Amino acid sequence: MDQSDKTAAPVTRGYPWSAFAIFVFWLVVIGLLYLVATQVLKPKPATITATGDLVIPKARDGHYYAEGTVGGKPVLFMVDTGASMVTVSEAFARTAGLDAGVATTFQTANGPLQGRTIAGVPVTVGPFRVSGVRVGVGLVGGDPEQALLGQSFLGKFDILLAGDKMTLRAKQP
Repeated sequence: MDQSDKTAAPVTRGYPWSAFAIFVFWLVVIGLLYLVATQVLKPKPATITATGDLVIPKARDGHYYAEGTVGGKPVLFMVDTGASMVTVSEAFARTAGLDAGVATTFQTANGPLQGRTIAGVPVTVGPFRVSGVRVGVGLVGGDPEQALLGQSFLGKFDILLAGDKMTLRAKQP
């Protein structure tokens, strides 16, 4: 028998845990990145001054966010001075018991959208409560626990922009 006919199978000495260890390493890295994204990049909370103004810091994404309630249900507002009314998602409206309303066609930057409006909804932001706010339902996508804070609420306040802060101050009679 010829020596060239004897071919030995290559011997591999793999480490059975190495692939698993790499997987776990990347899982930890992704988990840490997620924590950074959700905690460190989270918008800073609004503060109340001694004079009762609400100061909202600008978030890293360039928007202003404030915690509040719509119909008594907690929500995170993105302040939108260009929006004509406070707007919530259909999912949020269901959980807040905002079932009624008048069918409405909203004119948006992306074209007309069907939704509904509800009058007389109580809305709070920081120390401010307005009981008769008109709320639009059905325009907000993404997180159902977020809403737009528009002029149906903001119109009751003076809005001051200075640096990276927005201040809401109750209008003087």
